Amino acid sequence: MVSCHDTIVVLDFGSQYTQLIARRIRESHVHSIILPSTASLETIQANRPKGIILSGGPASVTSAGRPEWSKAIMKEGLPILGICYGMQLIAQSMGGRVGRAKHREFGRAELRVRDGSDLFRGLGEKTPFSVWMSHGDRIETLPPGFKSIALTANSPIAAMKSVNRKHRLYGLQFHPEVVHTTHGARILKNFVRHICEARPTWTMGSFLHDSVEQIRRQVGREKVLCALSGGVDSTVAAAMTHRAIGKQLTCVFIDNGVMRKHEVKQLKQAFRSFHFRAGTQARPYIRMVDASEQFLRALGRTTDPEKKRKIIGRQFIKAFEREARNIGNVRCLVQGTLYPDVIESVSHRGPSATIKTHHNVGGLPARMKLRLVEPLRELFKDEVRVLGKELGLPDDVIHRHPFPGPGLAIRVLGAVTPARADMLREADAIFLDELRVQGLYRQTWQAFAVLLPVRTVGVMGDQRTYEHVIGLRAVTSVDGMTADWAPLPQPFLAHVANRIINEVPGVNRVVYDISSKPPSTIEWE
Repeated sequence: MVSCHDTIVVLDFGSQYTQLIARRIRESHVHSIILPSTASLETIQANRPKGIILSGGPASVTSAGRPEWSKAIMKEGLPILGICYGMQLIAQSMGGRVGRAKHREFGRAELRVRDGSDLFRGLGEKTPFSVWMSHGDRIETLPPGFKSIALTANSPIAAMKSVNRKHRLYGLQFHPEVVHTTHGARILKNFVRHICEARPTWTMGSFLHDSVEQIRRQVGREKVLCALSGGVDSTVAAAMTHRAIGKQLTCVFIDNGVMRKHEVKQLKQAFRSFHFRAGTQARPYIRMVDASEQFLRALGRTTDPEKKRKIIGRQFIKAFEREARNIGNVRCLVQGTLYPDVIESVSHRGPSATIKTHHNVGGLPARMKLRLVEPLRELFKDEVRVLGKELGLPDDVIHRHPFPGPGLAIRVLGAVTPARADMLREADAIFLDELRVQGLYRQTWQAFAVLLPVRTVGVMGDQRTYEHVIGLRAVTSVDGMTADWAPLPQPFLAHVANRIINEVPGVNRVVYDISSKPPSTIEWE
């Protein structure tokens, strides 16, 4: 279905940040769509784009195995912006020369603008600003008819444009889509709004309207199950689906045996107050199913994190298929899958690398009896929270920290036994309770405890101990694609560590994780 909004097409060459490009475009209230790099000219034209962006990617334009693409788009007269790999692709295709940089450039660099007339409009040419680089190749020679419009110490051609208005081609060696690039959103807005002249008509309200209509078309008159965990993602997905199809929807909560302390009881109480249609008493039908024995039995002594995720993914599908049979005539399963889940698990639209399997994406069985409905698949966590407000959901749901579907199974490093899971539950509850009591919960994007697969020597009551280690993790983030460790106050951490060691039997050491994403991920497994 072609959007009624002006559209920017993003061609995905496998970058981990492709969806961030689309997201920044949406922040300018312009509709965007991601297509694989191999999309035909006809497919691209069918979306009636106002402009095209070529993403970055892990390949080199000089390698034989580089992704294929339709060069014919450069003859359409549309504005085209190449980012990193995309810029190098434009340069090579138009007769320039790309080669290996003498020094690879990863992380922050200072950019100096040479031409502030269009792409860098309003940014000035005197004051350098920080940009985020991630490349091993660079443009050695500009294509005929192009000029350099910005540079860094390592990249004399850090940005370029065609001086021939017939082509309207632009390139950036850095990544404007990531938050680490100062003025990155402004640069993309300049391209989308001023160069492409796209109208700012896309909003979260229009996304909600379009998504509700899409759910109705996808589902028809069939009965639908929604995998409801109580978190913001699944709750927003359930609310959208309920708005679309009403009584055709049954929400199902599966207790997988690796939930946090008192979580099942708390969710049961919370579900009683769920009203998904503002101004009415319309409530979805919610079934709560205890499948903890099946999940723990299936996990057994498994220690490999990828195997854990796939086991849990399969067990969830088996549980939902059982419930579908009990209800009868159910054909669809709604999940609150987000884009970070997708991009880390599988190559979604382009040749991107798999970081880790998410239970609800790469962990699903190859053959399923239920068709997936994933209305949030193109969104980030913060966008889902905005959508939750649009739907009228309560703040305690909207601002709940993310909790992985595999639960504590991927926070108990090593085999998941009842005793080890209970140890982690107690430590995790202390950490989260203290964050709330001391007003730090909303200052962190996600916080949790991890049970490490090691023991250490300690001394308690003048006696030697050889017990377990708890790791604490708290991060700040916007979208989960990148994250910094949260600098929690030292007295707070000391107090939490003291409580855990004194109150959780079997623990004699607590450590705090000060790794950022990248290079680490937020979860340990």
